[in-house]
Amino acid sequence: MRSGIPNLTALQAFEATARLGTFSRAAEELSLTHSAVYRQVASLEQRLGVQLFTRVRRRIVLTEPGAEYAGRIRQHLDQIEKDTFGLVSRTGMGRSLHIAVVPTLATTWLIPRLADFARRHPDITVSLSVRTLPFQFKDQPFDGALYHSDHVWPGTRGVLLFREKELVPVCAPALAAARGEGEGPLGAMPHLHLSSRPDAWRDWYGQNRHAFGPHAAGGPRYELFTMVLAAAEAGLGVGLVPRFLAQDALDAGRVTPACPGVLRVPHGYYFSHPESGSRLETLKIFQAWLQAVAGGDPNT
Repeated sequence: MRSGIPNLTALQAFEATARLGTFSRAAEELSLTHSAVYRQVASLEQRLGVQLFTRVRRRIVLTEPGAEYAGRIRQHLDQIEKDTFGLVSRTGMGRSLHIAVVPTLATTWLIPRLADFARRHPDITVSLSVRTLPFQFKDQPFDGALYHSDHVWPGTRGVLLFREKELVPVCAPALAAARGEGEGPLGAMPHLHLSSRPDAWRDWYGQNRHAFGPHAAGGPRYELFTMVLAAAEAGLGVGLVPRFLAQDALDAGRVTPACPGVLRVPHGYYFSHPESGSRLETLKIFQAWLQAVAGGDPNT
């Protein structure tokens, strides 16, 4: 028994009240009475020893600790809902897989090719969720993962699908044509950075034997390569993007190489899964398809 965890009903009552702003609306959503919701929230505050709401006549306002707690509880309740839905839905859909994948690869490479897998294996349903950091399968509801790394995750079965090879500096054609004078090979163009690879531009300058100055270190940060590429297309600056992701935009003329020189990288995209489990045979089918697609894709 987890004695430190409050009653789930109380947590639901608190989260709904925090989100909706009144006990009455929370009661309506939860199919409870106003007084039942009020008692659940009051008992939660008593158990925690923390005031979650400030009550002024009929109006309630979250305290600062209450607002922080509400946000965290909402995330956990959402995850419980997703896990429950995933468990229930799997029982009626035959073979299924839940794959964690880095977001840019999911939207630009994997999803456009999944229709082929569905045609070949109509009895296997593949669901995707975004994960950007390594994790242990025993702690997450995933059957497999497609991720960016320089090695297979320890304790898993995995294969290298393809190497990233190189990042290319790209920008909008109009920005390249209007490039102002400035120090370095890219003039005064703003540099677009990927948050998860903060040293990419420094490495590019080093590999191409240029001085890395304050201007190159500045510029906006984005979470995803798709954001960097979109910002480059919009003329916001020059971004370093994997060639296989930028190739369509380059071919269509939406972006152009900003200057000669690339950043060569040793990393690649891997697929891995637990070494054992009830879905091992289904995972092998999916892995074989991934390898075939990656091996025959000219963009990788």
